[in-house]
Amino acid sequence: MVTQGSASYVAEIQRIVLHEYYNSNTFDYDIALLQLKKPWPPSLSPLVQPVCVAPSSHTVTDSHHCMVTGWGYRSEDKVLPSVLQKADVSIMSQTECKKTYGLISPRMLCAGVPSGERDACRGDSGGPLSCQAPGGGRWFLIGIVSWGSGCGRPNLPGVYTRVNKFTSWIYSHIS
Repeated sequence: MVTQGSASYVAEIQRIVLHEYYNSNTFDYDIALLQLKKPWPPSLSPLVQPVCVAPSSHTVTDSHHCMVTGWGYRSEDKVLPSVLQKADVSIMSQTECKKTYGLISPRMLCAGVPSGERDACRGDSGGPLSCQAPGGGRWFLIGIVSWGSGCGRPNLPGVYTRVNKFTSWIYSHIS
């Protein structure tokens, strides 16, 4: 589905698993799993591809191509898109992330661009931050859109749940 409202397939959810340590004040442990009632139909295989869950040792470098996608607002003026949006962003160092926001746990990461012109926004929460390994390699789910200060503001990147801190938690609930 690329155009909002034109879904050719709707998936029913069987179970939602929220992380038991989720803190709604700090957004720490901001992760949940959705189990579908039925697998995606094979006819969607050309359009829907899996993304790899990064091992806990996985690191992202400047040579990775990272992208956030979503249906959220395009800016703080609350304009909703009709077409799925994507933005190329860069992962920020944990030190810079903490300098910017202070309240950053080891389970969070920042991504964006210094100008702020490419960012996730309200309505993108829960969506993927995926990074492709150098040389056109595999795509890894690096982050989950969590929070930020506004949208697209200079020097205020988006804050994401750091997925590789939850690899064992994810596997413990899906196997």
